[in-house]
Amino acid sequence: MTDLELNWTLSTSGLLLIAVAAIALLLVLIMKFRVHAFLALILVSLLTAVATGIPAADLVPTLQSGFGSTLASVALLVGLGAMLGRMLEISGGAQVLTDALIRRFGEKRAPLALSVASLLFGFPIFFDAGLVVMLPIIFAVARRMGGSLLTYAFPAAAAFSAMHIFVPPHPGPVAATGLLGADVGLVLIFGLIVAIPTWYLTGFLFGKFLGRRFDIPVPSILDAPKGSELDEFRSSPKLGTILTLLLLPLLLIFLNTGLNMADTAGLVSKDDTWVQILRTLGETPVALLITVLLGMFLLGSRKGKPRSLTEMVVDSALGPVCTIILITGAGGMFGGVLRASGIGTAIAESLDAIGLPVIVAGFVIAAVVRVAQGSATVALTTAAALVQPVVLDNPAYNSVETVAIVLALAAGSVFASHVNDSGFWLVSRFFGMDTKTTLKTWTVGQALLGVVGFVFALAIFLVATNF
Repeated sequence: MTDLELNWTLSTSGLLLIAVAAIALLLVLIMKFRVHAFLALILVSLLTAVATGIPAADLVPTLQSGFGSTLASVALLVGLGAMLGRMLEISGGAQVLTDALIRRFGEKRAPLALSVASLLFGFPIFFDAGLVVMLPIIFAVARRMGGSLLTYAFPAAAAFSAMHIFVPPHPGPVAATGLLGADVGLVLIFGLIVAIPTWYLTGFLFGKFLGRRFDIPVPSILDAPKGSELDEFRSSPKLGTILTLLLLPLLLIFLNTGLNMADTAGLVSKDDTWVQILRTLGETPVALLITVLLGMFLLGSRKGKPRSLTEMVVDSALGPVCTIILITGAGGMFGGVLRASGIGTAIAESLDAIGLPVIVAGFVIAAVVRVAQGSATVALTTAAALVQPVVLDNPAYNSVETVAIVLALAAGSVFASHVNDSGFWLVSRFFGMDTKTTLKTWTVGQALLGVVGFVFALAIFLVATNF
């Protein structure tokens, strides 16, 4: 029997057992035996690939594919975002914006101010890129106000997560919208209706609770060494300069999004040269690159700083985040192995056969696939593909009901981020939390976000059914 044939003979229960055992082994290695997360993820990924029958010739390519595809989307964003964050931190820009936020909202509303900014930034910017750009501001506010980092960072991170999973133009809801034939405009409107109260309950209020329960200090990962020559980069820039650097990537990415939507609506053609140029400028890595270069000018050259000093500042940002990038990539490797093994697909097809109402079945399928293999986008598109025949073949569903189904699937796809999700490791390492604490905070918070989001989506579905 070949390795490939072995993979085909594994039942859904067998695949599920392997997935559970792999996750348990990973947690034991990291939490009990203190094996570095990067090494533990590689080892467990390899063992899982062997156990699920992935052919020997495909073992290393499968590992590399999961690792590489994650780095392709994360490394550029984290690296460029860290450079921008380091310049904002060392120049004093983060402190300038912090003082402005506190003056405007008051000290007691500082977490709310950060969250509102994150909700706005989260509309066009992906979760990881937005969080990295906001971190120096979050850290500066947390240092000034005191208390646990989670009081300030958790609501902001949850805001980016909620916008990323519920609201177009992010890839998950856009893909599900297309598969189920929903109206993208309605998905956008109802996505906001679901995302904002869901974030308030599971991000803001729950984040305040976590801040009281877990005393997490502000990490020094974005800080320059005290007394170093990098201190010469400090210039206390104007508030307008800082807002320009924070809003520029937002506007560029929003331009890309707007042109994509205009192309779908037939208002412009993506084949036009000017459209292609503007869309390229709005791609997230390009937008962040442009912003970093502008930051080097506004915070460096224009302030009379030597170019060598500016180069040292941006270079100093890369070392501390290398560990984060590698661990995140290894988390993507583990998720990639789980997807390649067929674990997610097998579970989804079994749940699809149970016969639950489509909105409930879609949520459960997306949630289980998410827990099994880690990727929210994969979980959402998998669930959408499985319920697609039911939705498209049933003319009784009106446009709002279809939108509610899309949002229910989105809610399931964000459920319980844990060790096979690269975002889990991003939050864990940037927030300076160990694996156990991240499971108690971020994983529980994402599970609540999924459940509460589903309740809102179900309410919309029931109201639309009765009217």
